[in-house]
Amino acid sequence: MNDQSVQTNSRAKKWRWPLSPETVRSVLSSHSVLGLAFAAIIYIVCLTGTVAVFAPDLERWEVPATPVVTSLSDASAARAIAEAARRAPADTTLYLSLPTAKQDGASLTAFSATYEHKWAVAADGALSDLEAVWTEFLLHLHINLHLPRSWGQFIVGLTGVALLSSLVSGILAHPRVLRDAFHLRLGGSRRLQEADLHNRLGIWALPFHFTLALTGALLGLSTIIVAMLAMLLYRGDMGKVYELFLDPLPKVDARAVPIPDIARLIADARARAPAAVADNIMVERPGRADMRISIHSGRPHLLTQQDEVQYDARGQLLHQEQPQDLVAGTRMLSGIGQLHFGWFGGLPVRIAYGLLGIALCIVTSSGVTIWLARRRDRGRPAPQWERIWAAICWGQPVILVLTAVLAFALPHVSLPLAWLGLTILSVLAAGMAKALPGPRLSRGLQWALVAGLLVVALLHGAPLLAGGQGLLVDLLLLAGGIGLLLALLRSRAPAKV
Repeated sequence: MNDQSVQTNSRAKKWRWPLSPETVRSVLSSHSVLGLAFAAIIYIVCLTGTVAVFAPDLERWEVPATPVVTSLSDASAARAIAEAARRAPADTTLYLSLPTAKQDGASLTAFSATYEHKWAVAADGALSDLEAVWTEFLLHLHINLHLPRSWGQFIVGLTGVALLSSLVSGILAHPRVLRDAFHLRLGGSRRLQEADLHNRLGIWALPFHFTLALTGALLGLSTIIVAMLAMLLYRGDMGKVYELFLDPLPKVDARAVPIPDIARLIADARARAPAAVADNIMVERPGRADMRISIHSGRPHLLTQQDEVQYDARGQLLHQEQPQDLVAGTRMLSGIGQLHFGWFGGLPVRIAYGLLGIALCIVTSSGVTIWLARRRDRGRPAPQWERIWAAICWGQPVILVLTAVLAFALPHVSLPLAWLGLTILSVLAAGMAKALPGPRLSRGLQWALVAGLLVVALLHGAPLLAGGQGLLVDLLLLAGGIGLLLALLRSRAPAKV
């Protein structure tokens, strides 16, 4: 055996990654193709999701004059439901969200296929409008991109699958994943710095990224999953699948009847499960003989609500469930939404989700930056794509700030159309601005974002200083603007996308 074969065998013995070098290169290539194909939509979904984590706070920020209660008596809850039933159309469902230890404030939503209205609930049960148009715009942009709901959710679900596949392929394509977990080269080559940032943030927050992508894919593709189960098990009858998870509605009976004593029902539900605390009350078909009242409660050691007591129009018990009655699959399904949005643990959890969401946005944006830098290093620059990616990477946060300003200044403007118009305009302008280098455009948009964050925070927060309510979002905007400003001032060279 010659020296060359000995060296080859030695290298083979040292190679401990389960995939061969050739397979690693193939996986890395597929990782790049997949990431580039879905980069823009993954980034938009991740960016809007990061902000949507603070939806409960954003509602109060948009409508700071509404009451925020820390507790609500049973009698006040009953008065709020009675008042909402009087104001809303007869075919709506009423959903009262009660204040908890993790989230202050009570709200009541009346909704149907053609109607939706939301109120804040005061301590005495009085209702005041809580129409946060920008928060609603943001949530729908994240959930279904303001497309028809089934199509939009399907596209967002596919985005979750693409992100999940990118995470898996990124790990498989990185043989030194553990050895380089804390290796970060700053201040040297821009491409190496971006690559290290991309890999380190991807590894450090991998459990979060994986959970977010998986739950997002399941939520977005839920309709497709139900349809497939229906075809396999029930000859296409989707209603049969939904019956596995949802209780069937009572027989239709439109006779008018009074709403039973809600305060008594809350007390009865509390007595049936003393360890649980009521989180929300849902009244379906209020004021009709086929009315159903459901009281959902949570327990401190459980992630989601697992106690439910149902009553009929006469206030008689229909059904009761407690955690020990639920199978593991039902418990897991009930926690998917909470895990995805981070609305289960109060402000500390939302802040953690926000920071980890920013990390995921950086991972997404830096992946495209690495590809563009590699092309430039190899003598095949793509300046037009550099500008377009700058318009997406930094233009989208600026556009979201502009839509928030529009929501305050011109509340009747269609925010989805404004967002779409600004997005198309920014991408077209970036693509045609041949004299403007991508790094300069990126830096200009970063300065615009700093200005937008600081101006919105100061103009909105200054009048609220006396009361203090609604200042949390302003403080977060201020912190984000100052942090980005310091980063820009410290950077010696124009920042690339």
